[in-house]
Amino acid sequence: MKLTHDSIERNIGLLIVLTVLVVSVGGLLEIVPLFFQKSTTTPVDGLKPYDAVRLTGRDVYIREGCYLCHSQMVRPFRAETERYGHYSVAGEFVYDHPFQWGSKRTGPDLARVGGRYSDEWHRAHLINPRDVVPESNMPSFSWLAKTPADAASAPDKMRALRKVGVPYTDEQIAGAAKEVEGKTELDALVAYLQGLGVELKGVK
Repeated sequence: MKLTHDSIERNIGLLIVLTVLVVSVGGLLEIVPLFFQKSTTTPVDGLKPYDAVRLTGRDVYIREGCYLCHSQMVRPFRAETERYGHYSVAGEFVYDHPFQWGSKRTGPDLARVGGRYSDEWHRAHLINPRDVVPESNMPSFSWLAKTPADAASAPDKMRALRKVGVPYTDEQIAGAAKEVEGKTELDALVAYLQGLGVELKGVK
């Protein structure tokens, strides 16, 4: 049978097979080379894996849907870099599984929020955002201050991340639960936010 545009469109099975083939080849050609580029696989100077408290805070951040309103990727445009700081580079996210780049900005980008405000500011902001930003439409997360952080699962999370290349040591994994013990989810979330983007702070 001669393959023409018309005959492919009329044969639904053939159309599906060819579509999957084209998308698969195109996807592989775009994705596979990234695994061999040093700029996407080598951590930037000073980047360390999340400690147990920050890792727990990151899970709270994801669970509460913070990524739905806040991106973590500064685009390489003057308007962005003047507001947020150095544009984001792939080497900052090699230990993020999954990364939190995002594209929705109901609230500001958080890629460089680490160290910009005090711990007390973050606590007040999360408990009642309008206490520090009167025009904010962010919901309150006051219950985080009363909810104990999940210390028991921290070692298992680190073991899982080590399997995908995050260089946690046996000592870090063994001490993870003790590190998180006694912390609230608010403590952990603030610790996570305070570490975001600090490696490239001040770089022009």
